[in-house]
Parts: sequence; C-alpha cells; structure tokens
Amino acid sequence: MNKVVEERTRRTEWYREARFGMFIHWGLYAIPARGEWLRSTEQLTREEYEPFKDEFTTENYNPKEWARMAKEAGMKYAVLTAKHHDGFCLFDSKLTDFKSTNAPCGRDLVREFLEAFREEGIRVGLYYSVIDWRHPDFPHYGDMHHPMRNRPEYSNENRNFDNYLEYMFGQIKELLTDYGKLDVMWFDFSYGNMKCDTWKAKELIEMVRSIQPDVIIDNRLEGSGENAGSIRTLDPTPYSGDFASPEQMIPPAGIRDEAGNPIPWESCITLNNNWGYAAHDHHYKSAKMVIHMLVECVSKGGNLLLNVGPNAKGEIPGESVAILREVGAWMKKNGKSIYGCGYAELPKPEWGRFTRRGNVLYAHVMEEQAGAICLEDMAGKIEKMRLLSDNSEIKQANYWNLKEFSQNAFFFFNPHASDCYPLPDELDTVVEIYLKEE
Repeated sequence: MNKVVEERTRRTEWYREARFGMFIHWGLYAIPARGEWLRSTEQLTREEYEPFKDEFTTENYNPKEWARMAKEAGMKYAVLTAKHHDGFCLFDSKLTDFKSTNAPCGRDLVREFLEAFREEGIRVGLYYSVIDWRHPDFPHYGDMHHPMRNRPEYSNENRNFDNYLEYMFGQIKELLTDYGKLDVMWFDFSYGNMKCDTWKAKELIEMVRSIQPDVIIDNRLEGSGENAGSIRTLDPTPYSGDFASPEQMIPPAGIRDEAGNPIPWESCITLNNNWGYAAHDHHYKSAKMVIHMLVECVSKGGNLLLNVGPNAKGEIPGESVAILREVGAWMKKNGKSIYGCGYAELPKPEWGRFTRRGNVLYAHVMEEQAGAICLEDMAGKIEKMRLLSDNSEIKQANYWNLKEFSQNAFFFFNPHASDCYPLPDELDTVVEIYLKEE
C-alpha cells in the first residue's frame, strides 16, 4: 500500500466510524445576513464591510448549548470556521487586529467552542480559508473571487504574495499550537491557478504534521468541491488530503480510487440554502430528508457534515434546532446502522438503502411496498432479523404469492398481514439483518 494511503487509512479510523458531523459557518457576515460570500457577491470595499466588526456582539453565544445540541443529534465531530474568506478571525490571532477579541464581544470564540465540544466528547475541527479578501498582499484585481476583481484601481502591482503566505502559515501555526489537540483541519479552497504550489502546500502539510501528526485534513489544498484532486489516484500527493469533500451533493456511487478502493469522504451540505446565516432563507430540509441524506452517504462509504449558520447574536436558528432534535431522536434508536457502517456492496433496493458493518446488514426501509419487502437474492443467507429500534423479531415471509420468487427473501412488518400498511417509522424503518457465515 502507498505510504500516503497507509497513513491516511490509519488517521481516519475514528472518522470512518463517526459518519456524522456538524459544520458551523459563523462570522461578521451574520450581521448583514445575506450569506458568507456577501462581500464578494456584492463587491463591497473594505471600508464598506469592516464596520460590521463594531456590531459583532455575540451576546447569546453559548457553545455548551451548541455542543449539547450536536451530541443529542448524534453528531460525533464538529468543525467551526476559525477564519472565512473575509479574513475575520474568531480566534485571538496575534497577526491581525481583525478578530473577535477586538470586536464588542471581546471573546476568543474558537477557544470557547473547542472547550465546550471537547467536554461533550465530540471531536473538534477548525475550518481555515486559505483565501483572504482583506489581506493587502492577496491578489485583488482580476482574481475571480476577490470583491475588487473588477476595479483596476486595486492593481496587484505592489502586492507581495509571499508576505501573504507567511501570514497564512503563521495563523495556521497559531491554531495548531495554541488550542490543544485538533481532530480536523478543514482548508478551503483551491481554484484556477490558486492551488498546490501556490499555497506552498507541501511545506504547509509538513508544518501541520510536525505539530499535530494525527490531525486529519481535507483535500482542498489541491482540490475543491468541483475536483477531488489526486486523492482519487493510486499515487496521491502528500497534500492530497485525508478525505475528499464533495459539496452540496452526494456522489452517485461514493468515491473510490482508480483501482476501485474506497477512500474517505464527506458531503458537506447546508440545512437550508446558505452556509452563513441568511435571515430571508427559511427553506429548511426536513428531518426525514436529513436522515435519508445521512443514510445515503453511509451506504456509499462516506460521512455527512451538516451545516448550521448561527446569527449575529450567536444563536442557532430555531428551525435548525427543531430538525436536529428530530434527527437525534431517530439516531438514538437507529445509530447502530450509521456508526462504523459503510458500503453493503449490494444493489440499491427499491424501497430504500442498505448499510453494513461486517456480517450485519441494515435495511433502511424508506418507502411502503405493495406486499412483502423483498431482499433480493438473499434466500438462505439470513440467520435472523430484528427491528433495530426495539430488537423485536422480524420473521421471513413465505406467503403463497412469493413462492415463484424463491431466490429472494421477504418479510412483512406485521406478521399477521399480507398487504402494505404504514411503516413503523415513517422517517426510515431499520431492520437489522444477521447474515449467515459464508
């Protein structure tokens, strides 16, 4: 096995067990409340954007509540935006005055987040944008994303990108040395020529590994949501990352390398339609949809990193709270079908999906069926079946109209019925299937 792949496999063992995490996008952009890309999309100058710092009060920020919420939802890790593209830091960086400790809140929000989530036994990660629209030495005019991309008066003539890289390396080093053990470093993101050597990615990874050798890193020093990079190859670069990071979608067949071997990945997906807080956006995914997304990710060997966007006061929107609570109630009964599970290496069934851990198969029945539920080509392969939520027995069916299809196994949820009726759990009814040893 390639050494990079071998180390990646070792580092991601806990991550592939966890399967479900919380992403938190929070920063000054919560005040205008039109999404985290606001400064770029509206092409705001520094002078137009920076006054928001003087309103960042965060008076209701209670990370202990956030951590309890994540734990109750069944999430095993959480990633907070320490610095987004706008350059504002939620930590007490010694390299800038554009930070939360200089805002009215006067708090190191990252430190409080890390302490609260660790106390709940949740693994912790920090997002850090390698893009910085505020730094004077980051490319302005002509950069495809910079707010001043169309303003010739913001010429790049006297900008020294090496100065910016020194700043970037310095801030990442602060996060790695001043805040205890981190489980995830989530870098964002590469585009065009702004990737790999532009970020001095090899040297950056060497620095990260020299300080925290076990931290796992995403693939966006060379990739993005559009292109996973060399992590898909049999000879990945040292900075290819420990996991791929598809965004706002779930890969059709999971993610594997060129030889068909599964690689670690997570889909990062918003609960509504924005990463950062957007006051107008009330189009939230239902708990049912979130559960189905999570099951789909796990069935394809991946994780779900589900995003919440707190408002400027530090409150996670009530709609998000209600959804996470409902997801958590389902996870409490059915988490065994998620944690440590992955590909079943079976065709997707008509009624839902399979997840699997070793010799135990989990049938996630999401749709009512006309008649018995079919387990295709599984006749003679099943030792026993139980409803996961309460361990009650599920018996194989041998009803008269099934005999013609004897290569399959069948079951009803109601042993006294031969017709369809409502599923025991309309969100996703999970049957634990113990397979016979081959």
